[in-house]
Parts: sequence; structure tokens; C-alpha cells
Amino acid sequence: IIGAGGHGKVCAEIAELNGYKEIVFLDNDINKTTCLGYPIKGNNKDVEKFISKGYDVFVAIGNNKIRKDISENINQLVTLIHPQSVISNTCTIEKGTVIMPNVVINSSCKIGKGVIINTAATIDHDCTISDYVHISPGAHLGGTCYIGEKAWIGLGSSVINNIEIEKDAIIGAGSVIIRKVEKGMKYVGNPAKMIGGGGN
Repeated sequence: IIGAGGHGKVCAEIAELNGYKEIVFLDNDINKTTCLGYPIKGNNKDVEKFISKGYDVFVAIGNNKIRKDISENINQLVTLIHPQSVISNTCTIEKGTVIMPNVVINSSCKIGKGVIINTAATIDHDCTISDYVHISPGAHLGGTCYIGEKAWIGLGSSVINNIEIEKDAIIGAGSVIIRKVEKGMKYVGNPAKMIGGGGN
């Protein structure tokens, strides 16, 4: 697991539930030696050494851009799905994605690479979640929404059906999205309004 922070801890616990018996972390913070009782055995650049030994790899970095930059060069990425999530068997999920507990994903959704779908988020039918998106805890998407690459959907926010959120946009916590969200912009409030650049 690349990234020995809070997100890495949660991903490690899901990896355990997925049957992994041996877990090691890589992290660029030289002051860290363990995470959740598991050893930190190097920095991010050491990943090839572990790949050559047959290890699976997961990138547990919350920042969408950094997660993309690290993941793009790794072919051995795995997907971690918490057993207490509910996912339609008509959905597709790409590698490097994590799905947290109590998530619900309904029929015919497409989930891209390196996506975080966090605790108790819900995604209704026919949604497309592009690569390296973060859907925060308790966020809810109506049916047939499109979420662009590296967008961040904030804690407890709601997106009504048939909405497009363009790449690199940020939706503030608790916001309600009722119209299209422009590329790279930040929206907050109920109903949400643009307040400036997303900075993602």
C-alpha cells in the first residue's frame, strides 16, 4: 500500500477483509516506521522492488492528482471492495479503486480507475464516475450523473439526477448540485453556486 496515512489505514483494513495476509506500506515520510501495526518498508519509489516479488499494489493517497501521478506507472494495481458494500452485478469497476463500507452502487454504473467511493456514499443507476474521482463519505448521486476525472464530491453532498460535473471540479461539503458544474471550479451551498477555482 502506497501511503501510510489515515486513508491507508482504512484501505489496509479492507485489504485484510479481502483476504490479504501480508501487508506492507511505502511512504515518503522518513519519520514513519509502521502504520496500523504493519511495517513501512521504503518510499514510493521502492514499489518496483515489491512488484518484482509478486506483490499486489494499492495507492492509498487521498489527493486525486497525486494518486493519478503515482498510479499511472503501475500495472499491478488491485481493487479493494469492502464486503459490507452493495454493488449491482451490472456495474463495471476499474483497477486501483476502493469502495468503502455501506456504499451502495446501483445498476449499470461505470466506475473508473483509482476512484475513492467513501463510507456510506450512494450512486444511483447509470452513473459514470471517471478516473481518480473522490466521492466523500455520505455523498449521494442521483441516476445518470457523469463525474469527470479528478473531481472531488464533498462530504454529505447531494447531486440530483442527470447532472454533469466536469473534471477537476470540487463540490463543498453538504452542497446540493442541481445544475452542471464547470471544469476546475468549486461549488458550495444549497443550491450550490460557483465560488472560484477548484485548485485540484
